Amino acid sequence: MKAMVGSTMRKGWRSLAIAFMVCWVAIALNACNPNYFRTQTAQVSQIVARTPSDPKTFNFALLNSYPNVFTFTYLALVTENGKGEIEPSLAESWQISDDNLRYIFTLREGLKWSDGESLTVDDVVFTFNDVFFNLQIPTDFRDTFKIGEKGLLPKIKKLDDRRVEFILPEPFAPFLRTVGSGAIMPAHSLRDSVFEKDADGNPKFVSTWGTDTDPTQVVVNGPYKIASYAPTQRVIFERNPYYWRKDEQGNPLPYVDRIVWQIVDSSDTALLQFRSGGLDVLDIGAVSFALLKREDKRGNFTIYNGGPDSSTLFISFNLNQGKRNGKPLIDPIKLRWFNTVEFRQA
Repeated sequence: MKAMVGSTMRKGWRSLAIAFMVCWVAIALNACNPNYFRTQTAQVSQIVARTPSDPKTFNFALLNSYPNVFTFTYLALVTENGKGEIEPSLAESWQISDDNLRYIFTLREGLKWSDGESLTVDDVVFTFNDVFFNLQIPTDFRDTFKIGEKGLLPKIKKLDDRRVEFILPEPFAPFLRTVGSGAIMPAHSLRDSVFEKDADGNPKFVSTWGTDTDPTQVVVNGPYKIASYAPTQRVIFERNPYYWRKDEQGNPLPYVDRIVWQIVDSSDTALLQFRSGGLDVLDIGAVSFALLKREDKRGNFTIYNGGPDSSTLFISFNLNQGKRNGKPLIDPIKLRWFNTVEFRQA
């Protein structure tokens, strides 16, 4: 599935095993373009899938782990389809100036949040200026938007209720893809928490919409909203009645009314549940693929190629200064190397 931050194209291809139906529209999974697969079922009321761990937060700006609930619940101005191409999402179109310094996005008409409130350019400006670019809020998305050697941030300007302009300090080729990593957040629900302080002087936003929040109070703009969360057991998502997308016949999407995310930390257990009918869909790797491929013809499931994926991979130095049984976990000589600027730059 798709990672929330980053733009490096992964070489491999992902296989998706889907049980108990001939084909399932991948509307429910942001990992693939909602139009990448086509349905041959009139209506599917529920899909049961697996996630390896509990969600860490319901606040998109504080996202730093995967998988997460935002796969189903939040959208950005643009998105990436199953072929790695940029497509419109909340923004129906965009224009780029000849010098590649100005991007104007036009929002779709009539967008709404899951609580029925209108989604406008004010939400876009709030998301970037008051949240992502706010130095008091510990969000990883700020670094994603830094441009050039000086790490300057774009300036955002509201043109009207549907048009917003991003002004870049210098041309930045991956800007469209970068914008696609930052989901738009609801100003009417979160603005006060950004400017109000807690007892420690931090914005209340930092502790807003944690996993202890009633999930029905979390306002979203994606195809699903969170209906309930039972720690260590499951997360249940229900269709967002205000989601904007429709199919070619004008039917509202997504087709699937509900997604049940079973929390199963063991991949072996997940495979057993899938083979016994406890899971409808399973994200598989090479070992599971080889096993399931042998059963593909006689099993009640079909294996699909989910398309390319985007992610960021990195290597970091181990700076752990701890000890075990009186001995350093990391060789002190190597630890000094790792903390030396010249060594790290080399």
